[in-house]
Amino acid sequence: MAAKLCTTTFKLTHGGKDIPAVGMGCWRGNFGDGLDGEFPRALKYCIENGYRHIDTASFYQNEVTIGQVLKTVNVDREDLFITTKMWNTQHNDPAKALQESLENLKLDYVDLYLMHWPQGESADGTMYGEKGGAGPTFSEVWAELEKLLAQGKAKAIGVSNFSIGNLEELFKTAKVAPAVNQVETHPFNPDFELADYCASKGIHLTAYSPMGHGTDNPLRDEPVLVSIAEEIGSTPTQVALAWNVAHGRSIVPRSSNPSRIVANITLPTLQPKHMAAIDGITLNDPKRRTRLCWPMCDQEKGTVFGWSLDKLLWDVGFNTLKEDVVSLRRLPA
Repeated sequence: MAAKLCTTTFKLTHGGKDIPAVGMGCWRGNFGDGLDGEFPRALKYCIENGYRHIDTASFYQNEVTIGQVLKTVNVDREDLFITTKMWNTQHNDPAKALQESLENLKLDYVDLYLMHWPQGESADGTMYGEKGGAGPTFSEVWAELEKLLAQGKAKAIGVSNFSIGNLEELFKTAKVAPAVNQVETHPFNPDFELADYCASKGIHLTAYSPMGHGTDNPLRDEPVLVSIAEEIGSTPTQVALAWNVAHGRSIVPRSSNPSRIVANITLPTLQPKHMAAIDGITLNDPKRRTRLCWPMCDQEKGTVFGWSLDKLLWDVGFNTLKEDVVSLRRLPA
């Protein structure tokens, strides 16, 4: 039961390379600070300590720094799994978006290219992504990603933040199923229904924010996680991360702290009783289900990057915020 370096990988339906169970999430990593900055030092430390999956995005504005760091590490390109994502303002030209990312990363290809969100946005802030809207629907964007897959610049393609309803709409026209759906999932938002649906379609789930958001989020003090951690000589964070991996999901936690970087990829093996107890946090009390990655939420407008939760077809809101953000589901679409 002792924690050990997690070398687990998961097969994808296309792409030819397994996705590592644990990767480095690069969201909000510092950029523009050179190779001596906090973020590049953390990235290099991750790779030196066993991380092989690097998860970034155009929106994170750190692809250039990542490309610079990759040139300094003693790991072959084929041994790394690089994920990046196109941002909402790039839906009109996915080919250009991917090419810009490749140039930033100084790579010939990425292992996984994701549509970051189903909703698109024009330069002037006009939202689109629906039939009859101002720009392409996410299904039309997906058709362009399928072309990029055929060209080999992206070895696998997928989506992020897609609900069951979004995926059902996508499958009406998709020729290739997404290899991955990256979503916020953790013991407070287990997404069992979405996970089952994705499994039925051969879509692998990757968890972003697998420990929620910020240093004061309630997951770290959750009694079930604390109790299990004390029993097995681990930490609540490691228990929560191991729970996702045990459910067959890859995770992309982020940290710049060396000890936490190592801890995040050094995971315990959970027993069935532990999994049942963690699952029971929300199964026994559905009202506790909540998203924790709240910075994406515009509380004043009641939207997430321009769309209400109704448009996103999300069934779980941000219940832990001071304001009742779950009420966003009731706002007009």
